[in-house]
Amino acid sequence: MKILKTSFLLFSAVIFFTLSNCSSDSSTGNGVEGTSFISVRLSDEPGDFDNVFIDVQDVMVKVNDNSDGESGWQSLGPINAGVYDLLELTGGISVLLVDNFEVPSGMLNQIRLVLGNDNTVVIDGVTHDLQTPSAQQSGLKIKVNETLDPGFTYEFLLDFTVDESIVIAGDSGNINLKPVIYASAEYASGIIEGMVSPSNIQAVASIEVDGNIISAYTDEEGVFNLNGVPQGTYDVTINPAEGSGYTYTVVEGVEVINGQYTDVGVINLPLMPGSIAGTVLNEGLSATASVMVEGEMVSASTDELGTFLLEGIPAGIYNVYVAPEEGSGLETSEFIEIEVISGETTNLGDIML
Repeated sequence: MKILKTSFLLFSAVIFFTLSNCSSDSSTGNGVEGTSFISVRLSDEPGDFDNVFIDVQDVMVKVNDNSDGESGWQSLGPINAGVYDLLELTGGISVLLVDNFEVPSGMLNQIRLVLGNDNTVVIDGVTHDLQTPSAQQSGLKIKVNETLDPGFTYEFLLDFTVDESIVIAGDSGNINLKPVIYASAEYASGIIEGMVSPSNIQAVASIEVDGNIISAYTDEEGVFNLNGVPQGTYDVTINPAEGSGYTYTVVEGVEVINGQYTDVGVINLPLMPGSIAGTVLNEGLSATASVMVEGEMVSASTDELGTFLLEGIPAGIYNVYVAPEEGSGLETSEFIEIEVISGETTNLGDIML
């Protein structure tokens, strides 16, 4: 399998949230067209508390907008909102907040985790409210600054560091939430691309993923792209338009790797097969019609009416043989250069052996 492009993405950044303001540097658009898909998971590093409950209400992003203001934010909702105990999200366990949300391709500048008011920490069996500084009440901003390529799915993991995120504020007795979050992301999909020949026949390429169908039409050059395909091995089915004279074909065992294009090359559509029919008039005689197709003999016996049908014969020119049953004393009839037309039945008519 030819791999046209390999572009792995794996990054990690520590985000400290403070009350200071950053200078605004706004830019929108970077010339990248198309759409990408985002999934977001929440997990945690272990901490020395009984429980840490976080009230997650929304996840928002800024795409192609590097400003620090309130404009440009896009909600990824509805999300899997709820109150989560971060200390249950350790050891590789995470909760899916956003699943395959479609966003414009380009630069993903920031992710914002919006919290509600029901944030608490349990210490030695006692529940304490977690105070959220006013500058963070609109959401916890995480700078990302990574390019989203068209057609790919990205899975972001928001990893709290609980011990550093919960601060006991001296004599006041307040316990504040000042999150330290590690944001990591990786490709969660690949792309299957290929070309169908002949290109003037519109066709649909498709695969099945966990009971769902991912499909795409070919363009005027016969090219197709199946986007957002999870890593795995698939059979790609190509279905030509009805009435085109061509039939479907399957490319088996196509391997997809996250973050890569997998090129299946040029797929030649087979012509719709034809058939050959005829009727042997000899009363009470059983006969067999045969034709050589690509080095193999295809045969069909007559029924009680003397009719036979040779099916699945590719378009072309063939010699057809109709042989009587053994011991009948009759000779085999040969029909020379019989043309089979795609999608049609060539009838040899009545045959007397």
